[in-house]
Amino acid sequence: MTDLPTYEVFALRYAMREAMRSDHFIGGDPHDGPMPMDYFLWLIRGGGRSIVVDSGFTAEVAARRKRTFLRDPIDALRLLGVEAETVRDVVLTHLHYDHVGNFHRFPVATFHLQEADLHFACGRHMRYGHLRHAFEVEDVVGIVRLNFAERVRLYTGQVDLAPGITLHPAPGHSAGLQFVRVNTVRGAVVLASDVTHFYENMEKGRPFPTCVSVADMLESHDRLRAAAPSPAHIVPGHDPLVMRRYPAVSAELEGIAVRLDVPPAA
Repeated sequence: MTDLPTYEVFALRYAMREAMRSDHFIGGDPHDGPMPMDYFLWLIRGGGRSIVVDSGFTAEVAARRKRTFLRDPIDALRLLGVEAETVRDVVLTHLHYDHVGNFHRFPVATFHLQEADLHFACGRHMRYGHLRHAFEVEDVVGIVRLNFAERVRLYTGQVDLAPGITLHPAPGHSAGLQFVRVNTVRGAVVLASDVTHFYENMEKGRPFPTCVSVADMLESHDRLRAAAPSPAHIVPGHDPLVMRRYPAVSAELEGIAVRLDVPPAA
């Protein structure tokens, strides 16, 4: 096997939600209590390129959905030395509101998405409130327009995005959800996004309530495990523990951005 390049990987926290344990597991939780949720976007940097994974949501959407908006996620990329205007590649793990908002802030980027997710978001199931509540219609329409403008790459399976960076379909939470595997100095880091919202969803086999298929969600947990050298290389999509287990990029960015290409705290 040829040597693969290694990348730096960052998680950038931009919003949070006060919630309870019963909000995060199908069937609730017998020991209910506070369990807040964080919202992230991720940055992969190396080889002269910066790849953004997901694009967060806007302040307007945060107000409407009653989320605590901590900072503009696209402006916050500048804290990591990245200008959105120059980003050439944005991976969309799926089209839920908290992962695709702000797409319009990347004027020259190509967007990378599993085709099944766009089909689902434009298809017959959107007539059901339970299935459409996680989508913002203007986000979906915006991605359709970008596809007409030849700025979207739609995939139907695993793809090599760049040397050392692969995209992996993992449906369940959404019909076309994908996670990102990145080669780093500590081995392959797996950005799970919403394949597992919290460490506990995957570790205890307790699916998150928002899902298209519980069976697919559980199998996608297995796909995460198979793609990672160890559970410590899997980074969940919404767990506040990420900010505590990984080191801050700098003292100034404590609580805002952490490095994922270094081992987590024991």
